Amino acid sequence: MISISKLLYGVDAEGDGLRYDAAGESDREQIREQRQQRPVVVWNATKQCNLTCEHCYAAAEFERAPGELSTAEAKGLIDDLADYGVPVILFSGGEPLLRGDLAELVDYATDAGLRAVLSTNGTVLTEERARKLQRAGLSYAGVSVDGRRETNDAFRGQEGAFDAAVRGMEACLDVGLKTGLRYTITDATAPDVEGVVDLLTDVGVDRFCFYHLDYGGRGVPDADISAERRREAVERLCELTREYHERGEEIETLLVGNYADAAFLVEYTRREYGAERARRVREYLEVNGGDPAGERVADVDYQGNVHATQFWQGYSLGNVRDRPFGAIWDDETNPLLSALRDRPANLTGECADCGYASICRGGSRLRALGVEGDLFAPDPQCYLTDAERETNVTLDTGESTASAD
Repeated sequence: MISISKLLYGVDAEGDGLRYDAAGESDREQIREQRQQRPVVVWNATKQCNLTCEHCYAAAEFERAPGELSTAEAKGLIDDLADYGVPVILFSGGEPLLRGDLAELVDYATDAGLRAVLSTNGTVLTEERARKLQRAGLSYAGVSVDGRRETNDAFRGQEGAFDAAVRGMEACLDVGLKTGLRYTITDATAPDVEGVVDLLTDVGVDRFCFYHLDYGGRGVPDADISAERRREAVERLCELTREYHERGEEIETLLVGNYADAAFLVEYTRREYGAERARRVREYLEVNGGDPAGERVADVDYQGNVHATQFWQGYSLGNVRDRPFGAIWDDETNPLLSALRDRPANLTGECADCGYASICRGGSRLRALGVEGDLFAPDPQCYLTDAERETNVTLDTGESTASAD
């Protein structure tokens, strides 16, 4: 995740230590005092879902799928993750609220020392359920809304999904459970980005996660937007964040899933605020470390298969029913893990020579593989210009210089 609000406007967030080694700069209680050494783990607790969203990377289904981890197995996984030093477990799906033991597992995770967060479509998140999760120790609920009412309902395959998601967010706020809004930009949802941000004010939510589409499950390249439209949307989000900030509304805005955004933020900062501010933004992004797949984020699916990210469901690194998570994650004899962790040496084309490679690391390898058939081809959704790829902001002077040939 890349925080526009932190990098451009200095808005404190509880993830500052985890992402930027900047806990000392924040007045907020921190998830971790230092940058994470172990991955955040997304657990797809179930493949079952009550919606049929067009972009679902898990290709979720209405019926419960066979092989789902039992409550006892899930607790074993949580113990495993805690022993390994994982900082955060994100309960996802499918729709994780369709598991009857979710609150029990959240309680178990928090007792084990993990920060428990939730990714949900919000449509079945009643006040009673929100209160139960809050009492179990859930730290945060991210509710997905992908457009205004008509757009969202068509995209998610169910009339009334928008209103139900809004009620879910309101239920969280009513019981004091921190909540945020998650939005994925696609060709279908792009026209509604400003309307979704406006929803923050309407509902009273102060955290907005803007996701780029990664290609997995039902999320296919044909559903994506052009590089030009993507750039315009990211720039508009920067402007909207500034407008909120200037009005005294310190919303937290985060970009997820395309590390061309990191380079763009440096360029945007230099243009709007000067070279010195741009240098400082780049310093934070150097610490953040670029695309996290296979390093700072991991996924365990509903059957216990471990993946490099939640979007990469088609390739299993191993199964926690057979080996502990840590043994799987530390096994660099696995060719995919080894390649991802040495990606600067393997990148090809425009990524290999890009002046921003150290804060992007080539972006999504899954998108490159899906479109080009090559794990180390350029990310097809990089929207930087050739001139931007050839320039750099040096950390010592803050000046823009031509990159070495």
